[in-house]
Amino acid sequence: MSVSSRYREAWEGFWREAPDGQGAVFWDAAPAQTVALHLALFEPKLRDPGLQMVDLGCGNGTQTRFLADRFTHVVGADLSAAAVDHARQADPAGQATYRVLDATDKTDVEALHAELGDANVYMRGVLHQADPDDRQPLIDGVATLVGERGHVFLVELAEAARPVLGALAQDPAGPPPKLAPVFRHGIAPGEVADDAVPEYLRAAGLTVLASGELPLLTTEFRPDGARIELPSKWHIASRAT
Repeated sequence: MSVSSRYREAWEGFWREAPDGQGAVFWDAAPAQTVALHLALFEPKLRDPGLQMVDLGCGNGTQTRFLADRFTHVVGADLSAAAVDHARQADPAGQATYRVLDATDKTDVEALHAELGDANVYMRGVLHQADPDDRQPLIDGVATLVGERGHVFLVELAEAARPVLGALAQDPAGPPPKLAPVFRHGIAPGEVADDAVPEYLRAAGLTVLASGELPLLTTEFRPDGARIELPSKWHIASRAT
């Protein structure tokens, strides 16, 4: 299966309209506040740090470039060709490679795995954006990329994020400027039950090795100047050895 054309076009529209530059979109916080915190948890668990690292749902590549400073081979993959264009333009030195990938498409994912071999996968905030019927196929795709030797670090909005986002969307003054395009393009976040995420991983044949909670920082601020943070949960998983 593959994602719907409506879903793909929603993301293309969002990324075609998105400004260039780190921090220009709602979730594009600086790597020191995002992937660096995750990597401190992820890296000690890696069975083989020399595997390719895939940043799945890379967007404009902010986190991908950080990963490319620390791993020899990094691939940024995204459903949206416009997002991949942003990522390539922001990486003129070619620290990482970038490609369009529908991670719910079994054929596409198997082809990438055949090319890269087993990989370590970093995926931040992608699952809740997928349609409910696409979530298990997406995690199945992650499991294909991981293979026998790789690990995945998956961080996802917690259920507790929904009322926070709901309050922002319904603010009488309107949603924050960087959140408004998310709603306008029809890619408003959906809720994934906290206990569903490890079940998706297990159903894909992966064993959850560690889990925890961290706030997911955004690039927006409240009127009082406080940065908007969203509750999130993370999981590290791999095939059982």
